[in-house]
Amino acid sequence: MGPPTKEIDIQRGLKQGDPLAPFLFLMVAEGFSGLMRKAVRNNMFEGFRVGEGDLVISHLQYVDDTLCIGKATVQNLWTLKAVLQGFELASGLKVNFSKSCLIGINVSRDFMLMACNFIGSCESTLPFKYLGLPVGANHRSFAT
Repeated sequence: MGPPTKEIDIQRGLKQGDPLAPFLFLMVAEGFSGLMRKAVRNNMFEGFRVGEGDLVISHLQYVDDTLCIGKATVQNLWTLKAVLQGFELASGLKVNFSKSCLIGINVSRDFMLMACNFIGSCESTLPFKYLGLPVGANHRSFAT
């Protein structure tokens, strides 16, 4: 019977379903992670400090989802934008800002409006779902 369409001539990249694709994506995602770690180490991005120790969380990644976590400062916004633009240039991948959102906790409305315009994404609120789980919801609630 044959294929339903003509064969596609691939000039570069991998075919969909190629077993190497996840490993190559992880290598690229590790590049973003390294950029964020360096920004934190060089005091260009202030992440979220956990407890009394030295653990600072600036980002979380799972498959193709990334959460960037930091203080609501203009410097953090500039650094985040520079890291994202540098990542795009180095990897050839594009950040989908229309699917991205900023969430402010105890952040003024004016700062959130400015931040969303600067980054080019929309504003969201807590709780939100990440990987199907509610983040910021009341864990004691029956609905949660």
